[in-house]
Amino acid sequence: MAHRTATPPAGEVASPVQRRGLLQGMAPRVLGLWLLLALVVAVCALSIAVGTRPIGLGTVWQALVDPSTPGDETVIIRELRVPRTLLGLLAGSALAVSGALMQGHTRNPLGDPGLLGVTAGASFAVVLSIWLLGITTAGGYVWFAFVGALLGSVAVFLIGSAGRGAPSPVSLALAGSAITYLLYALVQAITIRETTALDAYRFWVVGALAGRDAEVVVQVAPFVVAGLVLALVNAPALNLLGLGEDVARGLGQRVWLARVVGLAAITLLTGAATAACGPIVFVGLVVPHVARAITGPDHRWLIPYSALLGVVFLLLADVLGRVLARPGELQVGIVLAVVGAPFFIALIRRRRLVQL
Repeated sequence: MAHRTATPPAGEVASPVQRRGLLQGMAPRVLGLWLLLALVVAVCALSIAVGTRPIGLGTVWQALVDPSTPGDETVIIRELRVPRTLLGLLAGSALAVSGALMQGHTRNPLGDPGLLGVTAGASFAVVLSIWLLGITTAGGYVWFAFVGALLGSVAVFLIGSAGRGAPSPVSLALAGSAITYLLYALVQAITIRETTALDAYRFWVVGALAGRDAEVVVQVAPFVVAGLVLALVNAPALNLLGLGEDVARGLGQRVWLARVVGLAAITLLTGAATAACGPIVFVGLVVPHVARAITGPDHRWLIPYSALLGVVFLLLADVLGRVLARPGELQVGIVLAVVGAPFFIALIRRRRLVQL
């Protein structure tokens, strides 16, 4: 008997089976991952070679394989550009994957990693560390930002869990919005009164890969790796939750456990990236939609594709900022705001953002 898939009425959410990506089957998707890995390597090389002072790829290779190579270019590559590129790798993958998790758990195609109060919590903690302790370096307040992100997400989860039953996507989103507005109001109250806090916070909040050394990379790398592992573990549960919570429970899925694991992954990924680079927009919002157009809604493929595409998206924006403003540079947060907004509008018009 032929199987027919009915078109859902207007307003209903289509089931994941009805939405297909460009790549079908395991072999094309594996090949796509290898091609994306090659693209990531090429973009990383571009990120190291391009800057205010262009450096040839031969010189880049020599500086990487032989640290004793003399010259200013070796110092620039090893002390500035390599940590910056590694941070772009971590932040790009973290933000993109956390965006995919957020959209999957909230069933909201406009879901953003900052929706659970993570970004607002990090911002509030950074302002407090600058205001009360006088910390003004990225390596100094990265831990405060991460703790603030963690506390913000925990507060959202506790508020969203109040009442009967487990936290729902709607209750989490509403609690996240409330906490975010509250914390940003407190941030504004402090920065208006304290000019020192305002100056240091303004540099952090724009979102940047520049000015961060290898110490910051080492600090946030374990949290990003742990968050990516949790995201992959959470992928099968997200596929079941896409069928509806009742169906997922009927198939043996512990919904509350899936929500907790997803929230932990989002907190680790967004908290680490925000602590190191400041709030960077559009990566977590746009990249999962691009990945979903390629792979379809299966999170077992969507998450690794989002991670690689996030790296490409963030590092290319960073390189573009260096090229456009020579001899200076535009911070990556500004470039993404300028480039990402039209890109996302075009994506909405082209795909009409299939419901999740």
